Amino acid sequence: MNNAVTESLLMHAWFGLLGLMLILYVITDGFDLGVGILSLFRPRESETDRNMMIESIGQVWGANETWLVALGGALFGAFPAAYAMLLSNLYGTVMLLIASLIMRGAAIEFRHAAGPKYKLLWDRVFGLGSLLAAIAQGIVLGKLLTGLQAGTLSLGFVFITVIGVVSGYALLGATWLVRKTAGWLQRTARMYSIIALCATVGCAIVVTIGTRVISPVGSARWTDPGVFHVLIFLGVIAAAVSCYVVYSIAKGGDYGPFNGSRVLFLTSFIGLAVSLFPDLVPGHLTVAAAASDSSTLVFMLLGIGMVLPIMITYNVYQYQSFSGKVISAEH
Repeated sequence: MNNAVTESLLMHAWFGLLGLMLILYVITDGFDLGVGILSLFRPRESETDRNMMIESIGQVWGANETWLVALGGALFGAFPAAYAMLLSNLYGTVMLLIASLIMRGAAIEFRHAAGPKYKLLWDRVFGLGSLLAAIAQGIVLGKLLTGLQAGTLSLGFVFITVIGVVSGYALLGATWLVRKTAGWLQRTARMYSIIALCATVGCAIVVTIGTRVISPVGSARWTDPGVFHVLIFLGVIAAAVSCYVVYSIAKGGDYGPFNGSRVLFLTSFIGLAVSLFPDLVPGHLTVAAAASDSSTLVFMLLGIGMVLPIMITYNVYQYQSFSGKVISAEH
């Protein structure tokens, strides 16, 4: 096998690994960010509800965020040019994301030791940190799809992607609560799920239209019949899964809504990956232009080959260990 083929395989392998780490982060940390966002809608007197909401993610939220750390390190090592371009253009947004995640972690830890007078304060800090983290990720998505363009149209597009990410995470969080809770909180979570699903689907439609009109992705990739047909197929799957989520909620399913929401996110992400490839930053950097040399990619591949199975195994183990429902102390 010649060097060009080897280098191409390595670059494509790392593009796939970045995608895997990103979707694992979005699905796992997405639902606990969603729980935090939804906690902002619980009134002052609903302390029991907030306790159960935070308890539902209390054993898993820390491990969920390790995927973001792994993603950042992998992007830095495998595609340093893309890392530099994105960070230099989105420095403030990334700092907001990091600060928001710190807020969430501090709030979860401090609320347990806080007295009744300050517990609500830390609950609100937890919810606000979750909301700001989702907003920051929505900005990154919008700026990436527009190829880091400036202007009013791009700003409006980013605004829609922010709403879409926030509502999408709220959907994951609400369906997670349907799975993990019972009684009044579960019934409320079912209502939140329907609202969040409608908002998420609406934003997805607008983002799809906007991507075709103003994004380099729309002109560079979507005009390819092969790519377009794949995206149509994924759109049909997404529509069917959305209907399934509604059906499962209406039928009182506990696991169906969350499983359907995860499939919806996975389908959307595959569509994003198909739309972007072979670009990392549309209109600016391709995978080939951004990649490190072959020796670096091989060295990193050996390292991630040892670490990734451990991370996945641990994540599976913790979800199995804490798979039951959260029951309030009163019961």
